[in-house]
Order: sequence, then C-alpha cells, then structure tokens
Amino acid sequence: ILEVISAYRVQHSYHRVPCQGGIRYHADVDQEEIEALAAIMTFQCACNDIPFGGAKGGIKINPKRYSLSEIERITRRYAADLSKKKFLGSAIDVLGMDMGTSSREMAWIKDVHSYLYGQNDVNAAACVSGKPVSQGGIEGSLETSGAGVYYELKYLLEEKDFLKKHNISPGFKGKTVIIQGYGKVGNMVHKKLQDEGCKIIGVLGSTTGAYSLA
Repeated sequence: ILEVISAYRVQHSYHRVPCQGGIRYHADVDQEEIEALAAIMTFQCACNDIPFGGAKGGIKINPKRYSLSEIERITRRYAADLSKKKFLGSAIDVLGMDMGTSSREMAWIKDVHSYLYGQNDVNAAACVSGKPVSQGGIEGSLETSGAGVYYELKYLLEEKDFLKKHNISPGFKGKTVIIQGYGKVGNMVHKKLQDEGCKIIGVLGSTTGAYSLA
C-alpha cells in the first residue's frame, strides 16, 4: 500500500536568524495553519526581544494510527528533506516540539541532520530544541512551555486593572481552574497551579475530558 503524506515547513521571517518553531503531527494540519502559526512565532519572538525569526512545521498524520517504526521513518524522511534543501540547521532553522511530537522526534531529527552534515558543522546537534539530555538537550526544557503559561497567569493575577475589571482577588489561592489540552503543557500547568492552591475542577484531552466540583 502506497500512502502519500503531506508535510510542511514555513519560515515566516528570517530577518533575524535562525528561524525557530515547533513541528506538529496532526490529521488536520494544512498549509494555512502552519503559515499562521509561523507568523505568530515571529510576533512572540519580537515582543520578547528574542533574536529568532518565526517558523513552524507540521506533518498531516494522526500519530496514533501509526506504529513506532512508521513514525520514525516518517520523521527521519522529513528531516532528511529539510536538511538536503538547506531548511534545517543551527544557523538556519531550529525545530522544536509541538502537538503530537516529543523529545523522541527531536532526537531522530538531530540524528539525521548530524549524520548528513555533522562532519562540517560543529553545531549540527543544535538543529533542534527539546532533545533528550543524553542527546545534548538541556535539563528542564520539557517544562518550559508549561512554566511559561504559569508565569503569565501569575503576572496577570497581580495586574490591578485586570483584577478590578473582572472583580477577581489577587493570587492563585482558592481559584477554580479547567485545563483544556492535557499534553506536555497542560500537565505541567496542572502541577504548578495545584501547588499554588488552585482547585482543578476539569481537564480536557484530545478525545475525552473529566469534570468534578467535589
């Protein structure tokens, strides 16, 4: 059986390089979505004065329908095509994790790029972020997105104008929370908010959810 799989990588802005952005594996991925997400990455970097351009990537698959071996082959082929066409590299475009991907996929991509160009590029392993620590990754990188959500909420709940407008008391303690999306980010946010005294009354995953006021 022959299957053609659509895959995308969009570099929205390379006025500041390298470009940077995650890759997602999802059945609903299309070019317009990836273009929009790449633009958002540009704005995120610009607003925080991070010297990267915005990029995003995606492969139009439902990873739950493929074996581990098949996902590895798809990922490695994606990485090889990007590398050979000069769309991947520590000074060109750095890939990261997103929906449906993890440090496992980052390790495969790094392995492919290093094999192809590592002999001429001492920084070849820096073509991806979110690698396992054993593959040159950084401790704590898996928690960064969730921690970012936590700190954004923390600062928001200290903003006097926002609190007054919505009649909300400052701080986390006693707040009720529903978390939509329970992957790497949602799980970390759950732990952080619960430690701060929030009451988590509901969670929503990709296929199901749970809700309780008890």
